[in-house]
Amino acid sequence: MTSPTQGIKTVLHPVSDLAAAKAVYTALLGTAPQADSPYYVGFEAGGQHIGLVPRGGPQDMTSPVAYWHVSDIEAKLAEVTAAGATVREPAHDVGGGRLVATVTDPDGNILGLLQDR
Repeated sequence: MTSPTQGIKTVLHPVSDLAAAKAVYTALLGTAPQADSPYYVGFEAGGQHIGLVPRGGPQDMTSPVAYWHVSDIEAKLAEVTAAGATVREPAHDVGGGRLVATVTDPDGNILGLLQDR
């Protein structure tokens, strides 16, 4: 039996200039960021979370990464790797009980997984 996803609710964007990107996304989304630090700026808009990550962060992102929200990240990792995905970043806690992981599909596209505890 497969573990269902809850859809894409989080998209992280690597940025070279955090202050400039924050101004653009504030104007685009029409709201101030809910998280604002030198290493991460996060917005909530329309039920989605949009994050800005300076220089791609420790994940070395080079393009936006969409995060699929799941109820059991380890089960979903097992399912997608059995289907042919490759683990890029194993599940780990990023604070507040939130677990994230990334995999690549057979074409090298990065897919994010996110579980809130």
